[in-house]
Amino acid sequence: MIADIKKSAEQKMQKSLEALKADLGKVRTGRAHTGLLDHITVDYYGTPMPINQVANINLIDARTIGVAPWEKKMLGVVEKAIRNSDLGLNPVTVGEAIRVPMPALTEERRRDLTKVVKHEAEAARVAMRNIRRDANVHLKDLLKEKKIAEDDERHGQDEIQKLTDRHIAEIDKMLQIKEVELMAV
Repeated sequence: MIADIKKSAEQKMQKSLEALKADLGKVRTGRAHTGLLDHITVDYYGTPMPINQVANINLIDARTIGVAPWEKKMLGVVEKAIRNSDLGLNPVTVGEAIRVPMPALTEERRRDLTKVVKHEAEAARVAMRNIRRDANVHLKDLLKEKKIAEDDERHGQDEIQKLTDRHIAEIDKMLQIKEVELMAV
């Protein structure tokens, strides 16, 4: 029973880490990376589709993403979807491909993005603590129902605390890497 609670908590914590990683990936640095466009959807003959399912996305250089739609008719639709996204990008059509240059970030914008990243990390830490609390409540319920002994409950809480500490350390590491990435010129 304790192992099930621990396993469930660990799975939830891992999902929170993956969500944080996805959120941090959306925060734009000065450098280009193909994952930046992943959340953009394109109207593909009346059906919203992720951009990576209607076009080939690659890096042209450190500050430029190349997008090559598989159908020539989709060129304008893909360009419009990128332009209308919340990323503030200005794509340019060159022949049968689209070039998406990454504008350089100002110092003020870098600081604002750092605040956003810190907020995302804090939200992930809160999620970890909530998962820990829920697991500890389950352990206390098992103790009340006399399904486990007090020592087992205390040992389970210690294991869940270690799990929480490990995942929060991972969040801090991800935050530090992203901050360095943001502040690099």
